[in-house]
Amino acid sequence: MEESLQLPEGVKLGNDKLCKLTDKAADKLHTLLTRQGRPNGALRLAVIGGGCSGLQYKMDLVDGPVKRDLFIRSHNVNIVMDPKSALFVLGSLLDYSDDLQKGGFKVTNPTATAHCSCGESFSA
Repeated sequence: MEESLQLPEGVKLGNDKLCKLTDKAADKLHTLLTRQGRPNGALRLAVIGGGCSGLQYKMDLVDGPVKRDLFIRSHNVNIVMDPKSALFVLGSLLDYSDDLQKGGFKVTNPTATAHCSCGESFSA
């Protein structure tokens, strides 16, 4: 999406104070979206109930924002999230690692008050 492109009705523009991307995460997301034929698509970052600590992240590649979403453009990559999830990820950093055992996308969240030992869930 271009900066001048208007967002769909009901979608609010956010900024990287809500969630920042590292260069590695942005590069990997751009590659994944392009490979799926969605160069203007987005990463949907959500917080859902579950895991040992009560909350966990859910990430999906989507075509774009839907009504009530917050839209963030960072490093030429689009991120969308619902307002409730945004409350739990404020100030987070999304990184990517190629590590064989602990690789993938990882969220560093300053609002998390506890993490489970496996690192897959948190509480706030």
